[in-house]
Amino acid sequence: MPVADRLDVTLRLVQAAGRISVADLADRLGVSEMTVRRDLDALQAQGLLQRIRGAATATREPESGFAARAKWQEATKARIGALAASLIRPGETVLLDAGTTTVHVAAALAERAPVTVGVLSLQAAARLTDVPGVRLLLLGGEPRPAEGSLVGPITLRALSELSFDCFVLSLGGIHAEDGYSEFSLEDSAVKQLALGRASRTIAVADATKLGTRAFSRIAGLDAAAEFVTDSAAEDPETHPVGPRTLDALREAGTTVHLA
Repeated sequence: MPVADRLDVTLRLVQAAGRISVADLADRLGVSEMTVRRDLDALQAQGLLQRIRGAATATREPESGFAARAKWQEATKARIGALAASLIRPGETVLLDAGTTTVHVAAALAERAPVTVGVLSLQAAARLTDVPGVRLLLLGGEPRPAEGSLVGPITLRALSELSFDCFVLSLGGIHAEDGYSEFSLEDSAVKQLALGRASRTIAVADATKLGTRAFSRIAGLDAAAEFVTDSAAEDPETHPVGPRTLDALREAGTTVHLA
């Protein structure tokens, strides 16, 4: 995993937990404790967390959020988005999850028109507003600060009254044993309900998420019929646990697509 991406995932894990041990971070990230300590030192130098004996604690919210993450691996996420959109059939009703990758799915959905798309983020809504052939549904709810994902009781109530042909699920982590996970409890609650409101699910995530266990478990690997990631996931040099995670997905009955 590129260092910048690993630092981001590490920081988000610390923020989600409030306090987390070095050993737990190493386990969740699939790296050595020495690597974790170096990363924590770098994050502490930026004032983003506090090192304590054998652990780290959150100090303040990161200054990045969705806007900064959207710039990372943009070309890779665009490929993933285009491939995922190609799996959606014209005429389908689609529920589009929040996330930097699903924004690229939104951008590619015009090619699948006519489609009806329910969105779970402000960014996806902005991409699909006034797009010919796309019927846009705003599900409502409370935008999560710095992220724009729609969460809370209003979002959950709206979801419970709708059914979709396809749910495009964005993920914070994919782990061979623990399945799909997310950093925010609020986001995770929305995703868990959304899984039950669609006939099939397409999960999307770039290869840096493979082998990661985020804070809140969403579901097992068999929750999605199809999984779309980038081809780097097959490279054990840059993603040591990538191939094993892909094998686990296939064993769970998931069709894996590499962009």
